[in-house]
Amino acid sequence: MPYTDLPLDELWTYRPEVTRPTDFTQFWSSTLQEARALSDRTILSPAQTPLTELRAWDVTFSGFAGDSIKAWLLHPAGAGPFPLVVEFIGYGGGRGLPSDRLGWSASGFAHLVMDTRGQGSAWPNAGPGATADPHGSGPAAGGFLSRGIADPSTSYYRRLYTDAVLLVEAAAHLDVVDPDRIAVTGTSQGGGVALAAAGLSPLVRAALPDVPFLCHLERYLQLASPDAAGELRQYLSVHRGSSDQVLRTLSYLDGVSFASSVRAPVLMSVALMDEISLPSTVFAAYHRLTSTDKEMAVYPYNGHEGGGTTHWVRQVEWLRARL
Repeated sequence: MPYTDLPLDELWTYRPEVTRPTDFTQFWSSTLQEARALSDRTILSPAQTPLTELRAWDVTFSGFAGDSIKAWLLHPAGAGPFPLVVEFIGYGGGRGLPSDRLGWSASGFAHLVMDTRGQGSAWPNAGPGATADPHGSGPAAGGFLSRGIADPSTSYYRRLYTDAVLLVEAAAHLDVVDPDRIAVTGTSQGGGVALAAAGLSPLVRAALPDVPFLCHLERYLQLASPDAAGELRQYLSVHRGSSDQVLRTLSYLDGVSFASSVRAPVLMSVALMDEISLPSTVFAAYHRLTSTDKEMAVYPYNGHEGGGTTHWVRQVEWLRARL
């Protein structure tokens, strides 16, 4: 697999103009205010699992429009409070089973794994999702990127980002969580959601977006592999003349726009042979961060799998030094 983008020395200086809408802050403030008004519960019940050395909970919380969203909470035995890692899942995946993700809780952290509404049926090697997306949209191509793409208010990702922020807020009230030590993470789509949550919630004290997707979306649309960008291209090939409308919606969802509001410490990763999260799109978000404490881990010979467990070990060490 060849390098997919600019040379590394150019990536370190790549600072494209990415339009942040003038009403970006108001759009998201009003979205979250409306959602909070309908948020009325966080329910924990013991998870049905063979795990004995960790505590595992089946979580239901109120997301966008008051919808019930599922999550898993795992933490070490004991009362806590613990530093918390909130994890968001990659495209097509769901929360799976508690035993799918033991690393953070086995390392002394509480760990919330958010289910991704409407997804969770694309990964046969992991358990399914458990959360529906009860909201419809206009005409769309297959998948989730083009759902509601005609307007920011109807976009699927408006709902997903809102779920993420409300989970962080709900987590801050859990007895086992130290509200002053909350981090967010995720890979690919999950990394993009983590950037959004870090940009929207001051409760986030550290962010670890891993090969984040959903950044510099105009360049992604033009240059990513057909497997990655085919859904939006398919939509635009049918809805001829709608590109301005689509790009306007994407500008409210772009990780680069959220990055400019992120002030917490950030450890980001990029893979130079990635055909999905193109390196230039990841660096575009990285350079827009206002964090004074930020690092980029570069994996020159990896694709979208990024640094794998090697990078996770680095994340644990980095986060322990900050939380």
